Amino acid sequence: MPDQPVYIVDGARSPFLKARGVPGPFSASDLAVQAGRELLLRQPFAPDQLDEVIIGCAAPAPDEVNIGRVIALRLGCGNDVPGWTVMRNCASGMQALDSAVMSIQSGRSDLVLAGGTDALSRASVMLQPDMAAWLGRWNKARTIKERAGVLRTLKSRHLKPVIGLLVGLTDPVVGLSMGQTAESLAHEFGITRSQMDEYAARSHVLTRRAQERHVLDTEIVPVTDPQGTLYPADDGVRTDSTPGRLAKLKAAFDPPWGNITAGNSSQVTDGAAVLVLASEKAVKQHGLTPLGRIIDTQWAALDPAIMGLGPVMASSPILKRHQLGLDDIDLWEINEAFAAQVLACLAAWNDDSWCRHNLQHPAFGELDRDRLNVNGGAIAIGHPVGASGARIVLQCLNALKDRDLRTGMAAICIGGGQGGAMLLESFTGNA
Repeated sequence: MPDQPVYIVDGARSPFLKARGVPGPFSASDLAVQAGRELLLRQPFAPDQLDEVIIGCAAPAPDEVNIGRVIALRLGCGNDVPGWTVMRNCASGMQALDSAVMSIQSGRSDLVLAGGTDALSRASVMLQPDMAAWLGRWNKARTIKERAGVLRTLKSRHLKPVIGLLVGLTDPVVGLSMGQTAESLAHEFGITRSQMDEYAARSHVLTRRAQERHVLDTEIVPVTDPQGTLYPADDGVRTDSTPGRLAKLKAAFDPPWGNITAGNSSQVTDGAAVLVLASEKAVKQHGLTPLGRIIDTQWAALDPAIMGLGPVMASSPILKRHQLGLDDIDLWEINEAFAAQVLACLAAWNDDSWCRHNLQHPAFGELDRDRLNVNGGAIAIGHPVGASGARIVLQCLNALKDRDLRTGMAAICIGGGQGGAMLLESFTGNA
C-alpha cells in the first residue's frame, strides 16, 4: 500500500493573529473550527463521511487536551469519527498531514481532515515551584494559628509568574533558547546582522505584495469573535519593517552583543490551518478535484543546539532519493523561525565541506531566492507553532497554482533538534 497516492483536495486557514501581551480572542479550537467549517462546506461530502480528524497542537489548553477530538465534534463530524492530536513541536501540523498519509496508505482511511492549530497568546501562566509548595502548606493548615504561620512565610518572589511559552522555547537538554540556537548558526556560518534584517524586511515586503494581489485570500477564512469583530487577514505584517528600522532593535536572546531580535524572528501568533487529504478511491467516489499530492516525506534529527538546520537535514534525503537539485524544485517554503536560521540553511547547502560531512553529498549549491517563500513567511505572517507545518504546505501548493508551476518543497525546523520536509506536486501547473 505505500505506493498508493495521497491527494490534497483543499485547504484553509485562519488569519494568523499576532499575540499582543494579553490572551487573544480565540482558543486554538475556535480558530480550527472556523477555518474547518468553511473548508468542509466547500466539499461534496458531509463532515460525518470523514474517516478521522488529526490535528497538531503544541500548546493545547487544559480544556482542549485532545484538541483533535474537540475540533471533530465541534465541526459536526459526529460521535463515530475519531479525532486525535499529535505533537512534534514546530512541525505538529506537518506531522498531522504525515499521519493522515500513513493512515490512507495503510487502507484504514480514505478521507482525513488534518492540520494544526495553536493559540500561543493563551499559553499557560504557571506558579513558581515555591508558590506551589506554599499553597500545599496552606491547604494542609487547619486552624487560624496554622494559617497565620503559613501566611507569614509568603514572599513577594513567590508571586512572580512563570510564562509557559518561554519555558517551552528553551531546550531542556542543551539549555538554550530557540533564539540562542539561531545565534549559534549565525556565528557558524558568518551571517551578519544586516543580512538578517534584510531578509526579515523581504518577508514583510513579499507578504504585503501577496495581500495586495489577494493571492492569500484563497486560503484565509476570516474569523469572528464572540463580540462580532471580524478578523479578515494576517495582522502581523508591517509596512515599516525596513532594514534601517530593523537595525535599531536590540538583541532579544543574547544581549547586548547578539544579533537575533524580535524583528528578524518569527512572531508569536495564534492561528490554524487544515487540509482535506484523500485516497484515489475517495477522489473518484466523491468526484473531487485535488489541489495536488504529497509525493514524499522525510523526518530528520540533529543536535538540538543547531535545530535550525532541520530543513536541510530533512529535505536533502528527498532530493537525493528523487535525483533532484535545489533548483529542480519550482518553489520552496522554509518556515522562517528566524532569518538567521533560513540563511544558515542556504549557506549549509552551498558549503561543500559541510555537505560532505553532514549529508555525505557534495554541495547542493545556491538556492535561487526567487523560488523561496515567494509570498513571505513566518517573520511577517507569524508562527503559531502547531499550525505552521500545515500552513507552509498549503501556502506552497497555492503559490504553485498561482504561478502555474508543478513541484514544491515545504520544510521546517523543529525545536529539540529535528526537521521535517514534504515534496509536493501541484496538479494545476505545467506538466
